[in-house]
Amino acid sequence: MKHLKIDISKVTGFVSEDTIRGYEDKVMKSNKTLHDGSGKGSDFLGWLDLPSSITEEHLDDIKATAEKIRSVADYVVVTGIGGSYLGAKAVIDALSNSFDFLQNERKDPIVIYAGHNIGEDYSYELIDLLKDKSFAVVVISKSGTTTEPAIAFRLLKQLMEEKYSADEIKERIVAITDAKKGALRTLADQEGYKTFVIPDDVGGRYSVLTPVGLLPIAIAGHDIKQLVEGARFMEEQTKPGTSFDENPSAVYAATRNALYNDGKAIEILVNYQPKLHYLSEWWKQLYGESEGKENKGIFPASVDFTTDLHSMGQWIQEGVRDIFETVVSVETPNYEVKIPRDEANLDSLNYIAGKRVDEVNKMAELGTLVAHVDGGVPNIKLELPKLNEYYLGELLYFFEKACGISGYTLGINPFDQPGVEAYKKNMFALLGKPGFEEETKAIRARLK
Repeated sequence: MKHLKIDISKVTGFVSEDTIRGYEDKVMKSNKTLHDGSGKGSDFLGWLDLPSSITEEHLDDIKATAEKIRSVADYVVVTGIGGSYLGAKAVIDALSNSFDFLQNERKDPIVIYAGHNIGEDYSYELIDLLKDKSFAVVVISKSGTTTEPAIAFRLLKQLMEEKYSADEIKERIVAITDAKKGALRTLADQEGYKTFVIPDDVGGRYSVLTPVGLLPIAIAGHDIKQLVEGARFMEEQTKPGTSFDENPSAVYAATRNALYNDGKAIEILVNYQPKLHYLSEWWKQLYGESEGKENKGIFPASVDFTTDLHSMGQWIQEGVRDIFETVVSVETPNYEVKIPRDEANLDSLNYIAGKRVDEVNKMAELGTLVAHVDGGVPNIKLELPKLNEYYLGELLYFFEKACGISGYTLGINPFDQPGVEAYKKNMFALLGKPGFEEETKAIRARLK
């Protein structure tokens, strides 16, 4: 059976293979540190063995809940921010028909998102859409007090109370939250909502393989057992006992650290498959929030090719040479479309008539790789055999494991996010939240 492959051959012209090998001991030690729990942030390592610890009973419970929600709702609103929605959206977008939301007859509910912004127009349009639709809500928050999802859930709950009876509401709300404490846990217990637990030892950006990601993915009609199976394979493949060359997460972590210490401070995640746009958004949070600390860290950016070659291609080709690219390539598409011949040939495309669209895409990928390497941009290539649940499970765990290894190799705690709190304190103060009076005075004085 094929699996995810990593190719760093287009990096060694910039940093030598010996230089990358020089990180082998460091990344292998970092991997061991993850598994023995002796590093910073060791209270948040529950994701490490999550794939192998998920039971069939747990997956069956998630699937049964998903089926119940699917049976009562045409629209399901996943309400959460950051890791509470990005992983689910990454997988759902990657696996769903791109135009399913436009079709009149669908077998799966449409999954939409709320609580990931504070846009008033977005909120109005969401409520306006749902007021005459059958909908359900999956609300995701450990505390229940995070501003963005809490506002969205208030609005959605109010709309539900206008449309449905108390018993119907209990069938249409699922809360994914803390096991024992917090505002959302209290509300769920009071109202009798079905609940799933966010493990205490799994941070939001590592939570896609908990109910946070698995329930919305199952609601959308995708095979969560295969997703977990793919992650289980990668968990086994990246354990400390695996050699460096056979551990793709270790190779990736070593290569990106070697490039970073050679002055490549920006990593651009590239895809040639438009369904992977939100995988990049999930990846950006994972790496940005994990590594951006103590004035360190590679800045994570992303592009969708070939689309963005017509907007960002010039800068990537000839801009500041402090970047490298990691390309996620899909070997075989799920469908076949061939380019037709046209007798008039006004567009001069008959030279590719009869070829599959994917062949043209692959040549664009190869041509861009050569051009960018010639232009001074190192390239790492990650290849998935196909775009399906199993291989996405491999890819998700691969990135999570490499992030933990890379963070420890960088010398930071990849499992906290102290900088995220800064804007929140200022926002609370400016809104007049009780307990922030002194901060309010200080901020208003600075803004004069």
